[in-house]
Amino acid sequence: MTAPLKSAEVALSIRDLTVTYKTRAGVVSAIDNLSLDVYKGEVIGLVGESGCGKSTLGKAIMRMIPKPGKITNGKLLFQGEDLMQYNRRRMREVRGDRISMIFQDPMTSLNPVQRLDNHIIEAIQVHRPDATREEALDIAQDLIRRLGIGEKRLDDYPHQLSGGMRQRMMIGLALALKADLIIADEPTTSLDVIVEAQFMQLLKELQREFNLTIILISHNIGLVAEMADRVAVMYAGRLAEVAPAETLFDEPRHPYAEGLLKSVPNLDLGDDFLYRMEGSLPSVGNMPGGCRFHPRCPQVHDICKTNQPWLIRLDDVKRTRHDNEKHLVSCWLYQEHES
Repeated sequence: MTAPLKSAEVALSIRDLTVTYKTRAGVVSAIDNLSLDVYKGEVIGLVGESGCGKSTLGKAIMRMIPKPGKITNGKLLFQGEDLMQYNRRRMREVRGDRISMIFQDPMTSLNPVQRLDNHIIEAIQVHRPDATREEALDIAQDLIRRLGIGEKRLDDYPHQLSGGMRQRMMIGLALALKADLIIADEPTTSLDVIVEAQFMQLLKELQREFNLTIILISHNIGLVAEMADRVAVMYAGRLAEVAPAETLFDEPRHPYAEGLLKSVPNLDLGDDFLYRMEGSLPSVGNMPGGCRFHPRCPQVHDICKTNQPWLIRLDDVKRTRHDNEKHLVSCWLYQEHES
């Protein structure tokens, strides 16, 4: 479990979060007893294979888990208050105002029959009922200019924009009320490489300008390496490793994190061989006992098959952004146990 930093303010503290889904085969866990701190003003990358629970975690923070899913345990401590104690009405006030989310596909997230200006104006007036349409329009026009889209495009509909422009609109909606926390769920999925680079440069500039706290969910390891201050590696609904980005990419400790990084093509290595991890992610309805990675782990021990390791601190790692930042890993290789 993560300890608060003395040199950084905790914006969001996730404690013992569990998300379950009721299926025909019974109740299964998509997120299992997960704890993580997110610090104000940082970008934390959330990486892992498809199906490991990254997007589920993002939706859980927003309390937007669709049925038959349910948050069955845990706390979401945001700015000192537990979001799990909020009723539906109060949680709707938080979404968009204090916590915003950029979804994977902007085309399905924007209303196809609503003009762009109305998207932003509606978001503002829902949370700021005293704001006039003219005041909300001024904010919308300023945002559009900052995002590099001509003001005339506010009269357009989503289908009239390119993928990059639609994604910029999603950023505009996230920034319309100057949210304290932005969850970016695969924000560059629908973009080509050039537009992706422009988009991420813009996000970095906005993050610095507004001191945004960003949870960046992505399969793109290179993008996370460029953007993130810290990285959390997820596997099968649990955290495998959490570390400053430089530390993780230089010296990953968990065998899964190591394999994940080795699987990324690297032209600098000068090797024709591309590493491939054996096996595949287990289904939520058929999780192995003990460490969930043990069926695929090249360094597996007997205890890994029966006991789940704790997420513990490693003391012998270099520090980067924060003087007292700690490297966390959930693996029996670093914990005392009977052989």
